[in-house]
Amino acid sequence: MTDLEKDFVRTFATPSGQRVLEHLRKITIERTLGANATDAELRWGEAQRALVHKIENMSSVGDK
Repeated sequence: MTDLEKDFVRTFATPSGQRVLEHLRKITIERTLGANATDAELRWGEAQRALVHKIENMSSVGDK
């Protein structure tokens, strides 16, 4: 495990870190856009989701 991965694990393994991840998940991954969403809104939403997934993956490295 790299130092950066360890930093992610330490940061998000705390109760506060878990609450932050839950909030990020709620406002990105669990958010839905309506049928009238623009191309730019869809792209922005996907970029946000990808970032939250990356954070989740990096912070769960220690679980593997």
